[in-house]
Order: sequence, then structure tokens, then C-alpha cells
Amino acid sequence: MPRTIWSGAISFGLVTVPINVVGASEDHSIHFHQYHLPDQGRVRYRKVCELEDREVPQDEIGKGYEVTKTQVIPITDEDLANLPLPTAKAIEIDAFVPLESVDPIRIGEGYYLQPAGPVAAKPYKLLVKALSRSSKVAVAKYAWSGRERLGLLRVRDDVLVLHAMHWPDEIRDPAELLPPPTEVSEEEIASALALMDTMTVDELRGPEFEDRYTEAVAQIIEAKREEKPLPQAPEPEEPAQVLDLMAALQESVQKAKASRSEGAGPAEVHELPKPKKTAAKKQPAKKTTAKKTPGRRPRSA
Repeated sequence: MPRTIWSGAISFGLVTVPINVVGASEDHSIHFHQYHLPDQGRVRYRKVCELEDREVPQDEIGKGYEVTKTQVIPITDEDLANLPLPTAKAIEIDAFVPLESVDPIRIGEGYYLQPAGPVAAKPYKLLVKALSRSSKVAVAKYAWSGRERLGLLRVRDDVLVLHAMHWPDEIRDPAELLPPPTEVSEEEIASALALMDTMTVDELRGPEFEDRYTEAVAQIIEAKREEKPLPQAPEPEEPAQVLDLMAALQESVQKAKASRSEGAGPAEVHELPKPKKTAAKKQPAKKTTAKKTPGRRPRSA
């Protein structure tokens, strides 16, 4: 069983659901230590008191808020556990909203909420069923790790999941990152949609969604352990400058179709838009006076 991170309760109006919080994800990446290169001695970080110039054990280390260089206010774990906040002991549900109304950039790490004992089973299941039928998610507040946070509660396989959320003022304004003003044609948009169709999958499973980086690191470690030549990295393709966007999109669609047909079978896709004939290519038999359409602008490629 995963380790319990926090214990408390979900406050849903006058209904209380005792819960334990456990991690919903696991870290499978390969971790390294630091070593002294000449003799492979382990390099470690030591906690040293600046005043006594000696290493101190963990039981002599505490948290504190520095007012000045000579004045520190000690803060204990008990102080933080007894904050004058209702969210210090409970995850308080404040509102229910449609999931699509929440910007994904605000959603962070996920945690499973486990009912704490038999007494929590019925109110826990009640909240699960109500959330499932409403097609909504709950927005709640909770206090962990020295600060109050905003959270999102949802249901996954009949288990409550709590996602940490950023406060609105924690999200940077992306306006300064906008590209310069430019135009794209309807044909280019249609081609991009056709490419998206060929790349659409039903679920995020398969070799393309596996951690190839960790696998490659493991191969290097194994090769060095057995004193074998290291696996060679493939030559990276130089990104070509896109001069004709439509041509690049059409070529991408054809490659995606071929790749899909080799794997899970062909996908249903939109037909690529055919280039429209322009009046400039057709030579009229005799000169005529063309009527101008007010407000119409030529499309740009």
C-alpha cells in the first residue's frame, strides 16, 4: 500500500467523510548519486550549523521564519498542524463546476483519497455517486505543507482524486508570448484538422506513450556494467524550414496515414481540401468589366 501523506476529512456541507491521502502516481525514473571522480567516493550533502561550524543531527533541526539576521521565529510542525484555518483539518468543498470550465494549466499533481475506516464508507460512496451523476467536479480548499491550497475533486474508477490547483494569481499572463500577427487560410486549417484526424487515438496506450528515456539510460548502465560498447544515438534530423505550409501539411497527413496503416489500421480522416482555381489562371475570351464585391479580401497562403 502507498504511504499515507495526510489524514483528515472531506467537508461537504454538513456531511463529513474521513479520508487518508495517498500518492496517485509513481516515479519510475532512474536516479543518480554524486561521486568523487578520482576515487568514486560518495559525495554527500551535510547539514552544518553556521554558528558552531559542525554537522548537526536531524533532531536538532527545525523550521523558522527569519525576521532579521539576528532574530528567527521558530515554527514547529505542531504549529502548522493547528493553523487557525478550517482547512487545516479538512478538505472543504466550496463549489461544483463543469470540468471543461477549469483551465488545465491550473491543474497539478493528483492524489487518491481513501476512506478512513468503515464509518467513512457510506458518505464516501455517496460523494462518488453524486459527483459521477452530476458530471461535475468539486472545487475545494485544503492546507498542507505550510500553505492553503486550492484543489479539484473528481472521480476515477469509483475512487476520489484530489488535484492540487494553482491560485489564479499564480498563472502568468501569456500575452507577451503571442506570435506576431499573421493569417492562415481555411485550406490550411482544414489540412491541419486532417492531420489531427490521422493522429487521433482512443486512449494513451502503446509504445509511443512509453518512457523511452528511462529505457535508454538503463541500456547505457547495462552496457557500462558489462564493459560493452555504448548504444549509438540516432542522428537527429535537421528541422527543415517550412516554405510551403500546405505542402508540408499534406505530406504529414500521408506519412501519418502510412504509419497508422502499419500499426493499428487506417483511421477515418477528413479529405484534404483541393486547391481552389483562381480566376487569374483562366484567360477570358474577351474583356469584361468585373463587378467588385465590397468588403471582400483575397485569402493569403
